[in-house]
Amino acid sequence: MSVSNSDARRAGDAREVVETRSIDYIPDNERHGRLYSQFTLWLSANLQVTAIITGALAVVLGGDVFWSLVALLIGQLIGGAVMALHGAQGPQLGLPQMISSRVQFGVYGAVIPIVLVCIMYVGFSASGTVLAGQATAQLLNVSDATGICLFAVLIVLLTLLGYRAIHLVGRIASVIGVIAFCFMFARLFAQHDIGALLDKRHFSMASFLLSMSLSASWQIAFGPYVADYSRYLPRSTSSMRTFFAVGLGSVIGAQAAMIFGVFAAALAGDAFAHHEVAFIVSLGAGGGVAALLYFSIAFGKLTVTTLNAYGSFMSMATIVSAFSAKRTISTKHRFVYVIGMVGVSTLVALAGRHSFLKEFTAFILFLLAFFTPWSAINLVDYYCFTRSRYDVPALSNPDGRYGRWNVKAIAIYALGVIVQMPFISTSFYTGPFVDSLGGTDISWILGLVVPGIVYYAAMRRTPRNHPDRLMLP
Repeated sequence: MSVSNSDARRAGDAREVVETRSIDYIPDNERHGRLYSQFTLWLSANLQVTAIITGALAVVLGGDVFWSLVALLIGQLIGGAVMALHGAQGPQLGLPQMISSRVQFGVYGAVIPIVLVCIMYVGFSASGTVLAGQATAQLLNVSDATGICLFAVLIVLLTLLGYRAIHLVGRIASVIGVIAFCFMFARLFAQHDIGALLDKRHFSMASFLLSMSLSASWQIAFGPYVADYSRYLPRSTSSMRTFFAVGLGSVIGAQAAMIFGVFAAALAGDAFAHHEVAFIVSLGAGGGVAALLYFSIAFGKLTVTTLNAYGSFMSMATIVSAFSAKRTISTKHRFVYVIGMVGVSTLVALAGRHSFLKEFTAFILFLLAFFTPWSAINLVDYYCFTRSRYDVPALSNPDGRYGRWNVKAIAIYALGVIVQMPFISTSFYTGPFVDSLGGTDISWILGLVVPGIVYYAAMRRTPRNHPDRLMLP
């Protein structure tokens, strides 16, 4: 069989260090990778300092150690399952996660959740940059602001390299993270009476559900871009195996980090706020070992912050392409999108670095209200109706199969946001039903269940012209 020059060129591109694909479909001759890299990527993305802070919030906000650990684990399993279901779509579709939303919302309608996802990327990138900047500043003996800017430069470089580089850093970061956490856990158990912390139990339903919300929201937040990092896997890759590789890496990494955060916050008391990174390192050691721990913290943030920057580039490209009918993005535009989104998140990090803990708590809980309905609609549509039977060329055609706007799906999405508002509890907005629930935020549960059920019922009664197979460009 002869190989055309175009096929040979694309096969060569698959081996290049710098990624050339963006929002377009990944053809079979460019597929590569193994499920092991999915596990290490998501292990490293979660085995890092922001997850430690998130776990610590369970105690900082009033929970005890024992019940916080139990609630965090339950939340991980629920949120991790949702996240991994999105990840399993990647090999089957060969598409970025958010562009596939055009199947449910229409070519123009998908812009609505994508804009909100871009805001999420900026917020999570900024929060990660604050913590990595603190670690970089301690390591190099510079100011926090300088540390933040230096870290941002690394994120830009890694994001421009793309998919292969991100997975490579993920593998390295997973090894460094496992070693660092094993060391810190060993020091923690050797120097403190952990049993005494576990014995102090005072169950509170409000604190228990809050802890569940923290870990579930942490996992669900990966949903809008998890398939971006599995879309290069061969199409023959098992969906079930992809689900477990992605989900186990994410749940194990996040739960280990949050367990450490719970213990750290319980030992620190009021000393934890505004000095999160320094206190975490002080639990491990001082001197040269402390420098190594600061390095592991900064390096650990590379993976997940790059995921956010890469995801923001993909989302911005998806928004622009909806109105330009383009299927690919030039290298120049890629550079502009990456610089722009990382620049915005860096400015946010510099402006908010002194009030990180409080603002981050409000951010992750409030943001869930806007993309849990998207997650529910996307999963119900894919697993109950379309599976992988997508018309890929129609995703770039407003006059094609999926149309400009799917009013019914957009209305259900809006309903999913509205039903959560009475149950949201953040520092800048609290719903009217929160006090009657003891201050508990259960909005994310409604945000998954209500739009999922309504969308399923509505689509069963709506004739839709699905292709009988995956249709390629």
